[in-house]
Amino acid sequence: MSGSQKAVLAAVTMSIAVSAGPARAIDFTGAWSTSAEECKNVFVRKGKANQITFAPMSEVHGGGFIAEPNRLIGRTAKCAIKAKKDDGQTVNIVASCATDIMLSTVQFQLNVVNQDKVRRLFPGMEDMEIFYYRCQI
Repeated sequence: MSGSQKAVLAAVTMSIAVSAGPARAIDFTGAWSTSAEECKNVFVRKGKANQITFAPMSEVHGGGFIAEPNRLIGRTAKCAIKAKKDDGQTVNIVASCATDIMLSTVQFQLNVVNQDKVRRLFPGMEDMEIFYYRCQI
């Protein structure tokens, strides 16, 4: 059985397939940190809408990102998703990213480890990877 679901990652809707058994999309909504133990130091909720945002000095406690429908938000960049391909275990994303000083196109390759853990792979750099953990904020 194959299926895909729309999901919002505290700001980005993305589909990612679970590798166990038949391909099934997971809900990729919310905040993701490079350390599950540091989530409370990387993200906070703010404002009347209680939106997830980066905590002051979050970079001291590791990296992370917030996903929303059609965009990814990092500490220093905001990326609009331009294309996405889900092959059943890995999601490839091409995004247009903006920082305070430049615009660039970035390729993201995310592999699902489990529902609360993903691995970012870097095309062309076989030994480089970063794990991200879902934060319950």
